[in-house]
Amino acid sequence: MHTIKNTGNLLLLLLFVLFFAKINAQNNTAVYKIGDLTKRIYNNSDTTYVVNFWATWCKPCIVELPEFEKLHLDYTNKKVKVLLISMDFKEELNKKLKLFLDKNKYTCEVILLDEINGNDFINKISESWSGAIPATLITKNNKSINEFIEKKVTYDFLVEKLKIFSK
Repeated sequence: MHTIKNTGNLLLLLLFVLFFAKINAQNNTAVYKIGDLTKRIYNNSDTTYVVNFWATWCKPCIVELPEFEKLHLDYTNKKVKVLLISMDFKEELNKKLKLFLDKNKYTCEVILLDEINGNDFINKISESWSGAIPATLITKNNKSINEFIEKKVTYDFLVEKLKIFSK
């Protein structure tokens, strides 16, 4: 009887550990410098990158995030990669950003851009970017196909843009 009770406790402990491991895996947020990000998205692959720049403190950004999550889920088996690039401060990664992502159950890949001076990175993303967010970059084949949108977008808008990139 004692062995069965210990086995049951062990099973509960294992389930508990797996549950929290899954939660932690969901909010695994990488921290990149601008060079890491540009290497990632400006490459010669046939993958189209939909890169959204946002922050937890930006109301219009928060409103549009479900549009990107839906796009991510609908295009999982296609050569489309949705990246959510957080402009939050690195110090807020665990206190604010990961809590926000967990609460909203986002499954898109999230990267925190660890840059303080916009003059050092904005033009490396797009020369037309004023630095305002929300902003979205869609790019493919090392910028041979590239579009930058500096406003809130919808799922339907993104799908229409992806049709152009798939030609």
